[in-house]
Amino acid sequence: MLKGIFTTALLFVFAQPAFAATTLKIATIAPDGTSWMQALRKGGDDIAQRTDGRVKLRFFPGGVMGNDKSVLRKIRVGQLQGGVIVSGGLTEVYPDVALYNIPFTFRSYQEVDYVRERMDTQLIKGLAENGFISFGLSEGGFAYLMSNRAVRSLDDLKGKKVWVPDDDLVSRVAIESTGVSPIPLPLTDVLTGLQTGLIDTIAGSAIGAIALQWHPQVKYLVDEPLVYLYATLVIDAKAYARISAADQAIMHEVMDAVFLKLNKQNRIDDAAARQALKAQGIQFVAPTPESQQRKVEIQAEVEHRLLKQEILSPKLVQALKEHLNSQRQARVTP
Repeated sequence: MLKGIFTTALLFVFAQPAFAATTLKIATIAPDGTSWMQALRKGGDDIAQRTDGRVKLRFFPGGVMGNDKSVLRKIRVGQLQGGVIVSGGLTEVYPDVALYNIPFTFRSYQEVDYVRERMDTQLIKGLAENGFISFGLSEGGFAYLMSNRAVRSLDDLKGKKVWVPDDDLVSRVAIESTGVSPIPLPLTDVLTGLQTGLIDTIAGSAIGAIALQWHPQVKYLVDEPLVYLYATLVIDAKAYARISAADQAIMHEVMDAVFLKLNKQNRIDDAAARQALKAQGIQFVAPTPESQQRKVEIQAEVEHRLLKQEILSPKLVQALKEHLNSQRQARVTP
């Protein structure tokens, strides 16, 4: 009897799938020592400890693995298993992940919070359906136009050398809608581009301008939110499947919490970064009244072109607009 029970137990053990210790190599452009990297490394340490070393995260910060396009290519060939990638960099994987990047979509952080509470899960699900596991979206703040020459309206962009990320379809369409031919460059080449004069106008968040050392190269900031920025940690689904279900649950618990914390902290850091830019002597310029009308026209045109080119799905764009309308109506209703 006991022999039979022992034999059955052994068969059960050996019938279970074997999960070897896994090291996930993850790249990011975030410079080492930043709050992002500190939080990510702390999360990695917690995962290694709680899985008894079965899952380890090895980070490659500061863009040493190249831009987002290079990171995705290295994930596909197995050189990396994941990356912390901005939404625009993931459009070749899942175009709808850039849904919140349509220029002038959001007027305030209240609108951002309302929409994200209702739509983040759809974007995360879409990434999973396209082979990438996400641990939540983390806010990067609003992007603002910055230049070393005064810009007060979108029409002032004509004649400027405007940068767009080389892998960001939405940003390219947005700038082209102003009648300007943008200059595409990897994020890692922006600083050199500013220093050499290859570009003279950028769109970026206050946090990013400081972290990536762009701020000494610009003198003016148009104080009007242009685009909402966000990023996420994605892991290749095939690599993730090599981790046991129990360890996957631990990883989700830890990294979901990390990105939730980063999402909240980044908003605080963004406000502080805006003050730091002012202290550095960067002039915050109010947009012209004419620019207010132009932004409505540009928002509509960009949305139309993105739908026509099938970059964004009509269903999600419509859901976004409905949520925005609901939030705006609720704010004006006594």
